[in-house]
Amino acid sequence: MASGPLAGVRILDLTHVWAGPLATRILADLGADVLKVEAPMGRGPKVFPGVPLGGFVGGAASAEPWNVNAVFVKLMRNKQSLAIDLKTEDGRTIFLKLVSISDVVIENFSARAMANLGLDYPNLREANTKIIHVAMPGYGLNGPYSGRVAFGPTVEPMSGLTAAMGYGPDEPRATAMAMPDPSSAVSATAAVLTALRLRESTGEGRLVEMSLHESAVSYAGPWLVDTQFGIEPERIGNRHPQMAPHGMYACLGEDNWLAIGCRNDRDYQALCEVGKLDVDSSWPLSERMAQRERLDEAISNWTRTQPHETVTAQLIDAQVPVGKVLDTAGMLANPQSIHRDFFVPLEQGTPMPGNPIKMSSISNSDWTPCPKLGEDNWPVLHDWLGYDEPTVNELFEKGIIVDEPPR
Repeated sequence: MASGPLAGVRILDLTHVWAGPLATRILADLGADVLKVEAPMGRGPKVFPGVPLGGFVGGAASAEPWNVNAVFVKLMRNKQSLAIDLKTEDGRTIFLKLVSISDVVIENFSARAMANLGLDYPNLREANTKIIHVAMPGYGLNGPYSGRVAFGPTVEPMSGLTAAMGYGPDEPRATAMAMPDPSSAVSATAAVLTALRLRESTGEGRLVEMSLHESAVSYAGPWLVDTQFGIEPERIGNRHPQMAPHGMYACLGEDNWLAIGCRNDRDYQALCEVGKLDVDSSWPLSERMAQRERLDEAISNWTRTQPHETVTAQLIDAQVPVGKVLDTAGMLANPQSIHRDFFVPLEQGTPMPGNPIKMSSISNSDWTPCPKLGEDNWPVLHDWLGYDEPTVNELFEKGIIVDEPPR
């Protein structure tokens, strides 16, 4: 397991999909002792009906496809796995015993799920007055939307982001990647650390309530402020409301694109000089905004005749902001990421995003890969709770704990 500044903090992780598991992965990377408490069918069936989103780690399903689902695996490093049925009385009893010796319970179920299991905050607090329960349902624990089924791609449009994206007034666009999930993960990480810090002074745990929706809204940009002052935001695609030129431009070759943005007159003049653009380099911002189509055409006429490496080098020398539009292969081969050892080939040699937080007390040298389903059933039940071998075997026989999907 990872060592780090959160060593000694024990977290019971009931999360699923993306938002919650990313939050607990960040905490695990920082040294927290994270126990993934997962349902027997939480990783899918014994026989997958097809290739899951993201495929399989290693490129093939293997004899245990549930253990190599890439999207799941990439969020599970540095964690332990207890596969247990919390819908049974024995499972609930075991979980509450774990709560009594833990610091944090975090989950992103629907607003009513924990109460239905008899594991809502009052029950958790009865087991441990110092427990911190972080609940992060789609729309919070109360309000007219709290009972709704929440899913990142449907929550995102309600955050205002989709209304701000697109290439025209009749074409709103979503990110297609559920941005509320990672934004909620970062907020949840901060929430855990804040509650732990507060507990140091009060000695008490507490319920920390979050909302996938509100986490996304908190990332709203200037369009939110504009609307409140009566300014109707425009959907302008890759352009910028206060900069010009600003956009994506094709270079020589197939699917080679650069992002170029001019922050001020100096950037614009330098771009005109480097690209020998057929426009007036003395245009002020007001004229550039009015001439955006002409500017885009002039830049494209230059970039599409040049390799992207040439354009990038010239603009970097001129100190004009520029960046290559990278696909996944490009990200993995990017020299900046390689130099900083950002991607970690922890899972069967498959590179996974590392920890963006770099400091002397944090390293990936002791990271551990995703555990198999229920891999830590015995050490957790024996070492943490003192269960003997016959008791653990009985739990296996009754299907309370598992090390493979039951069907």
